[in-house]
Amino acid sequence: MSMTPPASPEAAGSTPGPEAAGPAMGLVAWLHPGEHERARLLARFLGQSGIRHLRLGISWAEYYAPGGAEWFGWLLPFMAEKAELLPCVLYTPPSLGVVPSVAAPPRDPKAYADFLDVFTTRHGACFEWIELWNEPNNLNNWDWRLDPEWTAFCAMVGGAAYWMRQRGKRPVLGAPCPTDPTLLELFRANGVLDHVDAVSVHAFPETWTPHWQGWEAEIAPVREVLERCTRPPALWVTETGHSTWRHDEARQLALFAEAAAAPADRVYWYSLQDLDPELPSEEGFHFDERHYHCGVLKADGRPKLLGRMLEEGGVDAATGLARRLAAPSLRPAGLRPVLVTGGAGFLGCNIVDRLAGEGRQVLLLDNLGRPGVERNLDWLKERHGGRVSARVADLRDVHTVREAVRDASAVLHLAAQVAVTTSLADPVEDFEINARGTLNLLEAARACPEPPPLLFASTNKVYGKLFGGGGLEAGATRYQPREAALRRGCGEATPLDLYSPYGCSKGVADQYVLDYARVFGLRTLVFRMSCLYGPRQFGTEDQGWLAHFLIAALRGEPITIYGDGRQVRDALFVEDAVDAWLAGLAGIDRLSGRAFNLGGGPANTVSLLEMLALIERLAGLRPEVRFDAWRPGDQFWYVSDTSAFSEATGWKARTDIESGVRRLLDWLGTHMVPGGAVPLREEASA
Repeated sequence: MSMTPPASPEAAGSTPGPEAAGPAMGLVAWLHPGEHERARLLARFLGQSGIRHLRLGISWAEYYAPGGAEWFGWLLPFMAEKAELLPCVLYTPPSLGVVPSVAAPPRDPKAYADFLDVFTTRHGACFEWIELWNEPNNLNNWDWRLDPEWTAFCAMVGGAAYWMRQRGKRPVLGAPCPTDPTLLELFRANGVLDHVDAVSVHAFPETWTPHWQGWEAEIAPVREVLERCTRPPALWVTETGHSTWRHDEARQLALFAEAAAAPADRVYWYSLQDLDPELPSEEGFHFDERHYHCGVLKADGRPKLLGRMLEEGGVDAATGLARRLAAPSLRPAGLRPVLVTGGAGFLGCNIVDRLAGEGRQVLLLDNLGRPGVERNLDWLKERHGGRVSARVADLRDVHTVREAVRDASAVLHLAAQVAVTTSLADPVEDFEINARGTLNLLEAARACPEPPPLLFASTNKVYGKLFGGGGLEAGATRYQPREAALRRGCGEATPLDLYSPYGCSKGVADQYVLDYARVFGLRTLVFRMSCLYGPRQFGTEDQGWLAHFLIAALRGEPITIYGDGRQVRDALFVEDAVDAWLAGLAGIDRLSGRAFNLGGGPANTVSLLEMLALIERLAGLRPEVRFDAWRPGDQFWYVSDTSAFSEATGWKARTDIESGVRRLLDWLGTHMVPGGAVPLREEASA
């Protein structure tokens, strides 16, 4: 089939080749009728990330289904207010196909152009560019077995492109996937490329595009075809992405940064959100698990590493972090580093800082999932250079864990899912990270010819609520045990009473760590941690409550207290915690196979209400407080008896609550509040 191109509209002129500053970045989203909340989530994300290009899937079949026209009549104007839209129109209404399938060629190829004419008349104010079909060599989109010479496709898309130009729109040719320059040459020979203003490429490095050689290699054969056109179209990447089904969120970030430097005029990243696990993918219900994990957000809306960076600072923040993580981190040959999992977290980075400051080589493994921790990693690299190397990975990535443990002289295991509330929302993920992730480390250590010692951060939550009935008495600002003898704290002989999915997963890991010492002879030690606080803590409502209270006070934000605020914890300053961990490592041969409670002890207790009063006394700030119902697993009173560890090592907590809070306030005021430090009251610092 040959076509003679019409005169192109003036607006259709486009110069091939990438923009000087790199391609404009966009996002891909496929929304179905009735998904108003997902559309609003997408709109919020676009606003936060600053992304202003959006490729929307438009199903020709859904449009003519009951309610379809009304849905798209709402969706297109709504999204056009947030971004420049690229509708991608595909899927044949089964009643119009040569067989009753959405992937079938229509009996009359002109029917597609007729639909686009109606679509443009109704919604043309919402878009300038329009993409014609999607992945024609994908049997789910176009059953080329019914069109083996591609004549129906060329007639359908070529005619539609011609007509879209007459309507003043700029057509984009839907990309083959995998990239197929031979098929593209067929389209050129049949005159299709004479009627389009851009040709698109799709590629999914390391997900559906194996043997990836980079964007230059992927795009070069396509450009060769385009250069043979009388008037070469622009080249866009209208779909690329990476599935995190193997929990490799750092790799998704790195591939996004590579795409942002691709030699194309525009790049659209697939996609906003993981597929709901209760729904079938295009290929069937969990037929291919990769389809379910391509989002920058998880299915429940929580951001992955890439999504979080885009929300916090847009494309520049995402590509900037990717560049920093890609920088080589060389360590001297032959040195076995101390492996610190969760090493960019609060306690982890302070331990890494101390070890590196003492001249030790450290490898930290962290998925950077917690907001702010990338700042800790930058801080460590600035302070210690080559003494600190990093692997951004997840504990569930067995192969990376084995590789990291293989060369380690010791393993300090702090990485975890840390929030009770998150464990209640997703108990399975909580278990996989805390229990299975710890087992992955233990098995990796056991496989080593010389297994490294392993120290594990457990939690006081393994003891459950501790007090029921009348075991506690309530004072004006705090609870305390009725029996005075119990007020010296909870010892290691206290029976385990795992409560909440978080308590269960950490308790399982706790017992595995101890059992690997007993059964397999590994040198292991467990710290059952109470509340920690100090510099480099980015506290939230769910974890790190002392820092969370201080941050809220400094920013003038409200605080929600679950319960009545009289619940009591002992608090340990981070420098004292680091001392304890290094003492445990130094004494591992004597201490192996034991669990120790680690906290501030009876001398360093504080209730939530008392903490609010202390903040007001030190900084003159009193945040707005709201009260809500108790949460499952909340302890009314927990204080660590640390005497066993003190007797075994000579360690003791040295920093009192008031001194520690004063130091944390000073650090937070400098690092987390716009405008610099918040001065403390003179009498408090005297």
